[in-house]
Amino acid sequence: MMNPVESPVARALVALELVQAQPGITAERLGERLGVSERAARRYVAILREAGIPIESTRGPYGGYRIGRGLRPPPMMFTATEALGLVMAVLDSRPDVTTDGALAKLIRVLPEPVAAQAEAVRRSAATAGPPAARPDPLTTAALVQACSEHRRVRMRYRPGSGPQFETDADPWSVVVRFGRWYLLCFSHRAGARRAYRIDRIAALDALSARFEPPPDLDPMAALEEQLAVGWEYDVEVLVEAPYAAAHPRVPRSLGRLSPAGESQCRLVATTGDPHWYAQQLAAFPVPIRVLGGPELRAAVAAIGQRLSQAAAVEVPHQ
Repeated sequence: MMNPVESPVARALVALELVQAQPGITAERLGERLGVSERAARRYVAILREAGIPIESTRGPYGGYRIGRGLRPPPMMFTATEALGLVMAVLDSRPDVTTDGALAKLIRVLPEPVAAQAEAVRRSAATAGPPAARPDPLTTAALVQACSEHRRVRMRYRPGSGPQFETDADPWSVVVRFGRWYLLCFSHRAGARRAYRIDRIAALDALSARFEPPPDLDPMAALEEQLAVGWEYDVEVLVEAPYAAAHPRVPRSLGRLSPAGESQCRLVATTGDPHWYAQQLAAFPVPIRVLGGPELRAAVAAIGQRLSQAAAVEVPHQ
C-alpha cells in the first residue's frame, strides 16, 4: 500500500504549500524539499497548473515559482495552541458583536475537548472587564489542553509575596474574572483546591498522571468562593434572612453562605481589606450581624459612625 506522503496528489499539495510559503522557490530546491528529482518537481508543478492553480515561473538565476493572481486562499489550519492564542487575543480586545461571532466560528474548528475549554473561557470572559494582566498564551494554551485531557501538571509559581514554589496540580478549569486569568485546580502541595493566577506561573510541564475533576463543577462559582478564602483577616457574618432569599443577593466572591436555621444564614470568608469588605456589607439589602473577626467589626463600626455623623449634621435654613 502506498504511503499517503508518497502519492502524487499528496506531493502536489505539499508542492503548493511550499510555493505559497516560499515565493521564488526554484525547481531544484522544490525537488529537495519533496525528496524527488528536479524533473519530478516540475511535473508536480504541471499537475497543479492542470488543476487550475495559477503558478507563475520566472527564468534566470533569481527565478523560481510563485503563486499568481486568482488563487482562492486555502482553508487556514491552526494548531490548538495557535487557535487558543487567537482566542486570547480577541478576548483581550473586548470583542463586539462582529468579533465575537468570528471567535465562535474559530472555536468550532478546534478539537472538541479543547473547544469546550475555549468556549468556557469565552463565556467567563464575557463580563470580565478590561484585561488586568495578560498571561503567556503558550502557558494558557498548555493549561487549557491539560484541563481538556485531565492531565496533571507541574508548575513553578510566583506568589504576590514570598518565594517561588513548585507544586503538582490537577487543572480543573481556566477562568477569567475581572480581567485576570486563573487556573482553578487541586494543588497537591496544599492538599486543597486553589486558584492560581496564570500570569504568575513561571514554568509549566504536563505530567503523565491523569485525574478526574469534581462532578458538576461550576468553575466560576468555585473560583469566586476560592478567592474569598486564604486572606489574613477572618470574616463571620450572620445574615437575618432565610438562605433561599439571601443566596441570590450575596455575591459568591464575598465568601461561603450556608443555612443557619430557618430564618438565618451564615457568611464565612477571609479578606485582605476589612474596610473594603465592610463597604460591601453596608450595601446588603437585609439586616446582618458581624460576629467576627475583630478587624472587620472595627471597620464596620467606623463606617457606621461616619454615616451617623453625616446624618446628624444640621442643614442651615436658607
